[in-house]
Amino acid sequence: MQTAWSIETTGLVKRFDDIIAVDGIDLQIPQNVIYALLGPNGAGKTTTIEMLTTITRPSEGTAIVAGYDVLRQPAEVRKRIGATFQNVVLDDALTGRELMHYHGRLYGQKKPIREAKINELLAMVELEDAADRPTRTYSGGMKRRLELARGLMTEPEILFLDEPTQGLDPQNRANIWDYIQDLKARKGITLLLTTHYMEEAEQLADIIAIIDHGKIVVQDTPHNMVDGVGSDAIVMTGSNSPNSFVEKLQGMPFVQSISADAMQVRLGVDSGNHRLPAIIALASETGYLIEDVSVTKPSLEDVFLKYTGRQLRDH
Repeated sequence: MQTAWSIETTGLVKRFDDIIAVDGIDLQIPQNVIYALLGPNGAGKTTTIEMLTTITRPSEGTAIVAGYDVLRQPAEVRKRIGATFQNVVLDDALTGRELMHYHGRLYGQKKPIREAKINELLAMVELEDAADRPTRTYSGGMKRRLELARGLMTEPEILFLDEPTQGLDPQNRANIWDYIQDLKARKGITLLLTTHYMEEAEQLADIIAIIDHGKIVVQDTPHNMVDGVGSDAIVMTGSNSPNSFVEKLQGMPFVQSISADAMQVRLGVDSGNHRLPAIIALASETGYLIEDVSVTKPSLEDVFLKYTGRQLRDH
């Protein structure tokens, strides 16, 4: 079924007794994008994915995934999606190749198609040499890569990745990032991932939604989110009195905030790197000798704090 959106939800709610885990989420996720749900543990990320993958029934609202309703047409949804979840779920007595075969058979794939897909995907995630070893011998990163390959066995239109790099070391996490970006480029599929790692969302996502207390509090591209926070920070350490320098800076239209003491002058400006030459020239004119200068741009963490008022990893 053709649809303008890979995923579309309206007023999606999930209650567990008196607890509202997801509180009226509206999503419109285009095709062939990486969409990240960023939020602290307990924010509603996993519950949202569980509803979209038909594991959990919504309490209220609607969800259309790959053109099909998750409540009325769950079998059609499942045919068109792949998923990996926070906890690695592999039968450690089976080899990687055997696990892939079982998964393909569950979806009714014919043996020649199944074998071709297994060879292709094991090569893609660089597990060819380990394919015939029991998965209990795999490292954490290898298991994540095998789960990613298994999720692609049925050529899904949409791939759901719930905390895909949780518990991995930095090198393995970077490798998984590479695979995810390559998937989108090569396969043209939509990926929805959840994460509580700032750098993961910033590195991977075309669109980020910050979720907190079961609600989407902001959604945009990473670039627009960071730009929307406001000023770049310029910090200058120098000698001689900064008073005349500060007075001149107050008349500059691009300077949004100023604070100064005997040691430092701190500015909030738009486009900090572009403003540095004018600022340095003004310092020279007023006799303030700059000895050190740094420019710091807002980060995704600043965005999160702006909208939620708490650190990302707070519970």
